[in-house]
Amino acid sequence: MVVSCIKRLPIVNTSPQGGLFHRLFLTLRNKVKVQSGNTVNIASTTRIRQCHISIKGKGNTLTVDDGANLRGVQIELNGNNCSLTIGKYSVIGEGCYLSARENGTTLTIGEKCMLSRNVKIMTSDGHDILNENKRINPAKNIIIGNRVWLADSAVVLKGCKVGDDVVLGINSVLTQDIPNNFIAAGNPAKPVRKISNWSEVLTF
Repeated sequence: MVVSCIKRLPIVNTSPQGGLFHRLFLTLRNKVKVQSGNTVNIASTTRIRQCHISIKGKGNTLTVDDGANLRGVQIELNGNNCSLTIGKYSVIGEGCYLSARENGTTLTIGEKCMLSRNVKIMTSDGHDILNENKRINPAKNIIIGNRVWLADSAVVLKGCKVGDDVVLGINSVLTQDIPNNFIAAGNPAKPVRKISNWSEVLTF
């Protein structure tokens, strides 16, 4: 495993001595299982607490950028050459599940996103579905834009691209792309209203 600190501190080398501090920092407050041949990049200003991080396979990369705040999140990379990126100042709540599985898949969460409790984002169905001995459900990449709010228990399935300033409603299941500046809701979720943006501040 390579554990490094990005942006504010120099990248450490791949030797056990070079990465010791950052491995300790990550593992003291979280459950971390990372097979050799994978890379974990953690910015110095992140907060990662009570998370479960599992990386299996080879050539996978987990990146958590400056100011991100994760608590009680389950992160899984399982395959080869997969990547999972969490952008600057994004907040991810308890019970969330982020999974980049199979080979060469990417899951990208932009900057200043807010994932409420129990949100699930998965690049794979987790099992093969076959028709005449041919698989019909391969994994697909997921891209979450900047300033996206995923409400409680929302689900984003493989192949979705979510634009900037999007809100996905409670218990919604997203199976299609959502353009910038929309509220989407339902199962399957669809755009229901155009918005200019949303605010973390509640005014009443």
